[in-house]
Amino acid sequence: MDSYAAPLRDMRFILDHLVGIDRIAALPGCADAEPDLVHSILEEADKFAAGVLAPLNKVGDREGCHLDGERVVVPNGWQEAWDQFVASGWLGLSLPAEYGGQGLTKSLWAPVWEMWFSSNLAFTMLPQLTLGQTEALEVAADETLKALYLPKIVSGEWACNMSLTEPQAGSDLAAVRMRAEPAGDGSYRLAGQKIFISYGDHELAANIVHLVLARLPDAPPGIKGISLFLVPKFLVNADGSLGEKNDVRAVALEHKLGIHGSPTCTLAYGDHGGAVGYLVGELNRGIEYMFVMMNDARFGVSVHGVALAERAYQMALRYAGERVQGKVLGSAGLPIAAHPDVKRQLLAMRTRIFAMRALVYTAAGWFDHARHNPDQEAAARSRRYIDLLMPVLKAWNTETGNLVCDDAIQVFGGMGFVEETGITQHYRDSRVTRIYEGTTGIQANDLVGRKILRENGATLRELLADIRAETTALALVNDLAGHAHALSVNLADLERSLDFLLAQGQGAPALVQAAAVPFLHLSGLVCAGWQVARAARAAHAGLATGADNADYLRGVLAIADFWFATYAPQVRAWSETVQAAACVVAAPDAALYG
Repeated sequence: MDSYAAPLRDMRFILDHLVGIDRIAALPGCADAEPDLVHSILEEADKFAAGVLAPLNKVGDREGCHLDGERVVVPNGWQEAWDQFVASGWLGLSLPAEYGGQGLTKSLWAPVWEMWFSSNLAFTMLPQLTLGQTEALEVAADETLKALYLPKIVSGEWACNMSLTEPQAGSDLAAVRMRAEPAGDGSYRLAGQKIFISYGDHELAANIVHLVLARLPDAPPGIKGISLFLVPKFLVNADGSLGEKNDVRAVALEHKLGIHGSPTCTLAYGDHGGAVGYLVGELNRGIEYMFVMMNDARFGVSVHGVALAERAYQMALRYAGERVQGKVLGSAGLPIAAHPDVKRQLLAMRTRIFAMRALVYTAAGWFDHARHNPDQEAAARSRRYIDLLMPVLKAWNTETGNLVCDDAIQVFGGMGFVEETGITQHYRDSRVTRIYEGTTGIQANDLVGRKILRENGATLRELLADIRAETTALALVNDLAGHAHALSVNLADLERSLDFLLAQGQGAPALVQAAAVPFLHLSGLVCAGWQVARAARAAHAGLATGADNADYLRGVLAIADFWFATYAPQVRAWSETVQAAACVVAAPDAALYG
């Protein structure tokens, strides 16, 4: 029942009509994004996801990981899947060509990795770690470290992890205590403990490269005193061969709600004299370099939200099409998908997924324009939009994706609450995505504090002008004029809330933080509605010109109808919640207790 097939029609439609993959292919260095080639790569990725990774998803959930002495043992089939993944070239798809990767665009990265995450998130978290670490090393490492480590990382011979969190620090990286002391030979000796480290240890690859946050004894306090170090599991000789094991080991594995196939480790560094590490970049700039990894990881987690929602939806849709129960408006013998309320649930799920996918793929296109567009203003605008909306992408997509997985259980009814049907795994796996790389509250405070207030809302107003231009174009299509009006109302609510936050400014920080999460949800809904509106206009144009996928295009228009009837009205409620945030600040502590 829990098979997987990539939603290729949606992927192609969004790439062609919203991202503009043909325009991406015309950018310098992006010729490989030619649409026909992209479509063929998507078809091959679908085969690998469905044939290799998806069948292992339940295996990983059932078997989990365990410690055998100091060995971390992963589920059966993981090693073979990793070897095939690497040998097939999928790991290097978007990694730099100068180190052995293929260097393809983010616009192609997004749908391909959505397939990996849909088919087996617990497995795919391992190769995902390679993406952010590679970029961080490219940006900050010296040429010696790059030459020694990056070719092995990009090839998949060596694996990676991000070793950031500590027991006493959690998300507060200013409280990191991991010690690093110079060894006198250019290296450092690290000592301390890290927790919640995904794929912190395993034997799938010959070596593991840890990127570790630590501070020197004389470092300034807080985040200004944190540096970034490369710590290999096995020491590496000058010729690239492996030496003795470094002083780092897994001392425990977390017992998690979901993603059981991914080993989440507690790591001990330096129990026997100090783990050998090498400084990445300059001293005391570790947080800056970490955010290179973190931003890539946040974008990846935003794709998690789409991917797991898609997997749960496919399962719910199949079940609803097969399960016969009760009468539908007096007729017996029909599957439950014919019940109006079940149809509503399915349409709600599909609409949310379509909106999430459209938003995240569009953002992937911004990455490509930011990096490759020779028009400096166009590239800069794309960078501004990425910086502004990264917390929205990460938090709104994962919050919405988890809701879709929850709805899938509801479609199953009582059968959804038992493990045997398998639908619970997707809900359990998706729940952590709302926490990964910063909770929704952390993302919202980033959006409001570090992005909007810092620049007095300038980039958001620029984005609002782009969305307003879409409402103007949409209003010219008679059949879509109602959607144009709804989107205009949504824009007014978002702008009103923006003005409210700016008016509070620095004078009422508690009120601003209390309003931040509602404002993030408000922003996510409006930006997603923008993409749904663009999709509706493209579908309408396709029907007008006699496109041969008319049934599909009519489905896209139905999705837009449902969005603007169901989700667009929610914008007003979130806007009102933003402006009522004072009730949070004013509530006495007594309100928290019975």
